[in-house]
Amino acid sequence: MTNKHTDIRTLGRTGLPVTALGFGAMELRGEPRGRAITKDVVDRILNGVLDAGINYIDTSIDYGVSEELIGETIAHRRSEYYLASKCGCLVGAPPSAERGRSPHLFTRENILAGVNQSLKRMKTDYLDLVQVHISPSKQELEENDVVETLRMLQREGKVRYIGMSGTLPHLPDHIEMGVFDVFQIPYSLLEPEHDALTSKANQAGAGVVIRGGIAKGEGAEGKAQADRWLLWQKAGLDELLDEGVLPQEFILRYTLSHPGMHTTIVGTMNLEHLQHNVAAYDKGPLPADVYAEAKRRVSLALQ
Repeated sequence: MTNKHTDIRTLGRTGLPVTALGFGAMELRGEPRGRAITKDVVDRILNGVLDAGINYIDTSIDYGVSEELIGETIAHRRSEYYLASKCGCLVGAPPSAERGRSPHLFTRENILAGVNQSLKRMKTDYLDLVQVHISPSKQELEENDVVETLRMLQREGKVRYIGMSGTLPHLPDHIEMGVFDVFQIPYSLLEPEHDALTSKANQAGAGVVIRGGIAKGEGAEGKAQADRWLLWQKAGLDELLDEGVLPQEFILRYTLSHPGMHTTIVGTMNLEHLQHNVAAYDKGPLPADVYAEAKRRVSLALQ
């Protein structure tokens, strides 16, 4: 697999050499939960991702038509990217209401049906990573024998590695279980709740994938996102920006600076936004003193 960037990181015990900037395909979900999209836009974005040298793509059964579009658009370039999806999403369920959570079911039958559906949709024989979605409790995982189901898929060659899309309160238990090769964790300068657990997952030998690494953009809707940007102002982070640098670039580089992360997935349908993210990625992590000062300011602002 050829990469055009020097910031290649080993995804924990998987050994996969991933670009520190990955692509999250949720923005390709289409209507009704997302914006209308055209095949031309999808073609430009997905091929633009690979042409930029990004080699990690994350999607989910829940992301509308995302998986089908990946299969239709870049299946012929399968050797150029690592492909991650989710399991536990209810196969055959209609799209949930906007901003609502789609139903999930962690039975063996539903997990197998979901993975087989993902393989068919994305026109591939295997997934590099399947992640358990929405961070169910350890008890729910054990009651449904989820880990053994995923290991069966590994033995069949349909899945290479298994992971968890994990959050509090259950993420500490997931790490302690010692069975997941990769954790996908929400984290950014303005969403630091999982900072220590990101480091803990790394120290346990797992790969760490960060989502929300640019705080979903300053114009993102919803009270939670508005609160994040109020935190930016309260912490006085504008004072740390070099001239001409946008907050999103600074936040992305802050995420890249976390010593425990391996790749951060950023999603967009806009080729110009993708190019801006790649340009920020190519600048690399923040200087150590700037990173430490940003972290200090946010910590004080949260007190």
